[in-house]
Amino acid sequence: MNADKLVIGSREFDSRLLVGTGKYQDLHATHQAIKASGAEIVTVAIRRTNIGQNPNEPNLLDIIPPTEYTILPNTAGCFDAPSAVRTCLLARELLDGHNLVKLEVLGDEKNLYPNVIETVKAAKQLVDDGFEVMVYTSDDPIVANELASMGCVAIMPLGSLIGSGLGLLNRHTLSLIIEQSTVPVLVDAGVGTASDAAIAMELGCDGVLMNTAIAHAKNPTLMATAMQYAIKAGRAAFLAGRMSPRYMAQASSPQTGYFFT
Repeated sequence: MNADKLVIGSREFDSRLLVGTGKYQDLHATHQAIKASGAEIVTVAIRRTNIGQNPNEPNLLDIIPPTEYTILPNTAGCFDAPSAVRTCLLARELLDGHNLVKLEVLGDEKNLYPNVIETVKAAKQLVDDGFEVMVYTSDDPIVANELASMGCVAIMPLGSLIGSGLGLLNRHTLSLIIEQSTVPVLVDAGVGTASDAAIAMELGCDGVLMNTAIAHAKNPTLMATAMQYAIKAGRAAFLAGRMSPRYMAQASSPQTGYFFT
């Protein structure tokens, strides 16, 4: 039995890869990629995706049923605390009392950088209202600590800007957040390819959430498979404990006991 579970709030998961549902060519491509990823948590932008609000449109839940996946409603597209809170309340109603949400409150439409002031306001309201809040934030260790202290169940600092594919530009600050955190830390945003995901896990992140890196790959299903392997490899490397770096060569074969000279 695998005891290395990802524990988020009151839930446990085997997969440490979380995936989004936006930007795919169609619902069939979405379904194929998510299935190939092995992800158990699938995030859905409530303001942009139909999960039952519009009965005459295709329903995303038909291809990612809540009986097979944990649906993680997110507040993408919200730029202030009140709209984010309303979106989470709508998600809870649509999903029959589901209380696990991903909070993101953005600063502007160009950079999609988190507005940490509004994020903190929304997080407090949602935690007080009984939500289990996974929160997208900047790579500021002080802000991350504040969000964890107020009761958020996971901290999700960006690796780089949303949808940029630039990878992890802030490894040192991510390491500081991981070192101090009392709740899971998951990189959210900026992953471009499998090596980025592996590096995040090697740093000690508890998981990685991604969307564009898979959806905009030339072969999304194959990239989803690669990401699944990268997450597993990075986690195994972290648990194994890497060798200490050396700055001089050291032969890997014995220096004594030659068979002949």
